[in-house]
Amino acid sequence: TGVVPFVALLLLQRRPVAGRALLVTGSGCPSHGLCRSNVQEQTRRQVAVLNATAQELFSLYLKCQGEPFSSEADKLCNPAGIFFPAFRVNRTSERKEVMVAMYKLFAFLNASLGNITRDQEELNPMAKELLERLHNTTKTTRGLISNLTCLLCKNYNIFQVDVRYGDSSKGKSAFKKKQQGCQVLRKYVQVIGQAARVLLPHLGPS
Repeated sequence: TGVVPFVALLLLQRRPVAGRALLVTGSGCPSHGLCRSNVQEQTRRQVAVLNATAQELFSLYLKCQGEPFSSEADKLCNPAGIFFPAFRVNRTSERKEVMVAMYKLFAFLNASLGNITRDQEELNPMAKELLERLHNTTKTTRGLISNLTCLLCKNYNIFQVDVRYGDSSKGKSAFKKKQQGCQVLRKYVQVIGQAARVLLPHLGPS
């Protein structure tokens, strides 16, 4: 697939897309009005919130799916068979490389949360606490994507990134929808801690 502008990506989060990472630099970044003055502090805070709440979200998700997910989570939620963005950066990676990897990770996560939330609204409409947590996590993730967009444009003049998204769960059985959700959230728990450790040192004072 080709590259599309960040704004378009934000509007098409739920659409499954496959492609390779492609960076484009140039004059496409907005010259003003994109960044808030405290964007780095806000980004740090958003990553910290996601890291602090990921395990609770996963545990609540399992509880609301019932059996066999509650008792066989290790087997059913093993994320080995699903696509999840590779996260190969570390604390010594270049800051630009870290920011691009973060954008791809959280754009994927936002689309996946959209899938999971839609499925849970259908399968567990009375699970108010779970749905609220999913909506809150999505809201935080969207804010984080906006801030990463700003930082990439402002600091590196990167305004397009090709992002690969996971498979949509539309048309799958209720069991498969529940399983896909728990696989994604299990992997999210594993990756968000690493992402926080890698990203936070890069968001200190320049």
